[in-house]
Amino acid sequence: MPPQTWIRFDAAERRRYWWRAGLTTLTFFGMAWAVGLSASAAERWWWVGGVAVLSLPMIFSMINQGYGATLLTTEGMELHTLFRCRSVSWGEVAGIEERCLPARSGTRSEVRVVRVRGRALTVPGTLTARMYDPEFEAKLAVIRQYRAHAADS
Repeated sequence: MPPQTWIRFDAAERRRYWWRAGLTTLTFFGMAWAVGLSASAAERWWWVGGVAVLSLPMIFSMINQGYGATLLTTEGMELHTLFRCRSVSWGEVAGIEERCLPARSGTRSEVRVVRVRGRALTVPGTLTARMYDPEFEAKLAVIRQYRAHAADS
C-alpha cells in the first residue's frame, strides 16, 4: 500500500461539477435580475439583496465541495476543502460509511467518517449523484483498505 493517496474528483467529474455550479449561479443571478426589474425602485435592493443572501451559502457550499480532496496516510486522513483543512487519525475513526441521500433526480452518495467522539465528517472528493458509480466504489474501497491496514498495525 502506498504511504499516501489522494481522493479527489477527476477532471471529468470536476468539469461536470463546475458546470452545475455555474448554471446554479446563473439561475440565481437571473432570479435577482428579474426581481430587480419587476420591483419598485424603493423595494428593488431589498429583493435583490434577499435573493443574493439566500443563494450565496448554496453557491459557496458547491465551490467548497468542488475543491475538496482527501489525503490518506498511514497515520490518518487529511480532509481538505477550500475553507478548511482537518486531520483525523485512524485511532479516532469508529467506521467508514456510505451515506445515500434522496435527491430530485435520484440519490446522492457520499462517504462519511464516523468518529469515536464527535460528529461524523463527510470525506471531500467522494460525492456522486450516479447510481452504481465505479469510481465512487473504488474511492470507498481505498479508504476502507487504509483503515483496515491501520487497524492491523
